[in-house]
Amino acid sequence: MAVVPVENGRQGPMTQTFDTILRAGTVVNQDGEGVRDIGISGGRIAAIGDLRQASAGETIDCKGLHVLPGVIDTQVHFREPGLTHKEDLETGSHSAVMGGVTGVFEMPNTNPLTITEETFTTKVKAGHHRMHCDYAFFIGGTRENYQNLPELERAPGCAGVKVFIGSSTGSLLVEDDGGLRKILGVIRRRASFHAEDEYRLNDRKGLRIEGDPRSHPVWRDEMAALMATQRLVTIARETGARIHVLHISTKEEMDYLRDHKDVATVEATPHHLTLAAPDCYERLGTRAQMNPPVRDASHRDGIWRGIEQGIVDVLGSDHAPHTLEEKSKTYPASPSGMTGVQTLVPTMLDHVNAGRLSLARFVDLTSAGPARIFNIACKGRIAAGYDADFTVVDLKRSETITNEWVASKAGWTPYDGVKVTGWPVGTFVRGRRVMWQGELVSPSTGETIRFMETLKP
Repeated sequence: MAVVPVENGRQGPMTQTFDTILRAGTVVNQDGEGVRDIGISGGRIAAIGDLRQASAGETIDCKGLHVLPGVIDTQVHFREPGLTHKEDLETGSHSAVMGGVTGVFEMPNTNPLTITEETFTTKVKAGHHRMHCDYAFFIGGTRENYQNLPELERAPGCAGVKVFIGSSTGSLLVEDDGGLRKILGVIRRRASFHAEDEYRLNDRKGLRIEGDPRSHPVWRDEMAALMATQRLVTIARETGARIHVLHISTKEEMDYLRDHKDVATVEATPHHLTLAAPDCYERLGTRAQMNPPVRDASHRDGIWRGIEQGIVDVLGSDHAPHTLEEKSKTYPASPSGMTGVQTLVPTMLDHVNAGRLSLARFVDLTSAGPARIFNIACKGRIAAGYDADFTVVDLKRSETITNEWVASKAGWTPYDGVKVTGWPVGTFVRGRRVMWQGELVSPSTGETIRFMETLKP
């Protein structure tokens, strides 16, 4: 970057050269919205402002579009290794960037489980330059590996520890207070939890009605979720730990967590904000089956209140694909889970257009929020020196979500046939244009997301 000589006591205009300039987009960031140019050099943001006098190897016209900090989906299940007939790291991340998502945190319930240094390192290597977006992986917390967690949670590329209080099997299920206390007593980073009370779930299995997925939220009721969340917060306080409670599904949990924000951060999902029982089960059958379940509209409204009141910190899709053949099994033999990473941005932008949340709040929930609570390095805002990750959207564009659009190996979405307003038109990862106008335009160059606690070499 060169500066021309001073003339008449004032510094002349700077002559700047960038790799890429995003021209005249409406930039949405922590300081509001405004039409600005963004200059990118070496994969990072080099300048923001009026860059009409600058030159670049490539200039991309973003007039009429909104440029958001790259969306980070902090809960996905990409099924690799062991379950790759329904998703893998390449296809899941392909689906992510098609939906405007620039980074993902992937979960440990694979086969084998991601609970050792070997299984974690294998995953990290498998993602390098094969995933289309940047990525981090959770390490699963168990009774057997808890003493190793302080070292494992500081591995480069680790998003932290993930624990299942309910809804899992084998080592990944830690349903008892003693096991939770051991894990929270040794770790130092914020740990993420699936909070449903396994004891109550076992007691209520008889309430499942064969062939009727409407009984799913009856079996996995509100109390199962609330009880687990209350137990978790109590143990976090005893141990001085920080916790992140995933996919809140009840108004009672939201009211409870409002008073415990010093130790607990909160995730909401698009499906709990968009779908409601019994309608979703009557329309979609087992395709609406998730853990924790989609509940009636009063709970959906309660989660929206959590958004409005600032209780919710992040949005996560809980992308958990199964094949249509698996989902077509008779309930309760049908597995819980649906695709979601590709539809997170359009479904939530539709809510923005409907006036349910502001665009600034959407940015807070999908980029600034993840960066804040997980201590992500150089992502989560549009600022000089940060990674040039952008989600470019057309807020006025109406499209119909279809199964055919979904790039996931599972090949379906519960929003098939749903018309939305607000659409992702571009995905930039570290300055590289990965998706543009519905086309994958660059080879996969995904790398690990960096965290403040994992900056060791």
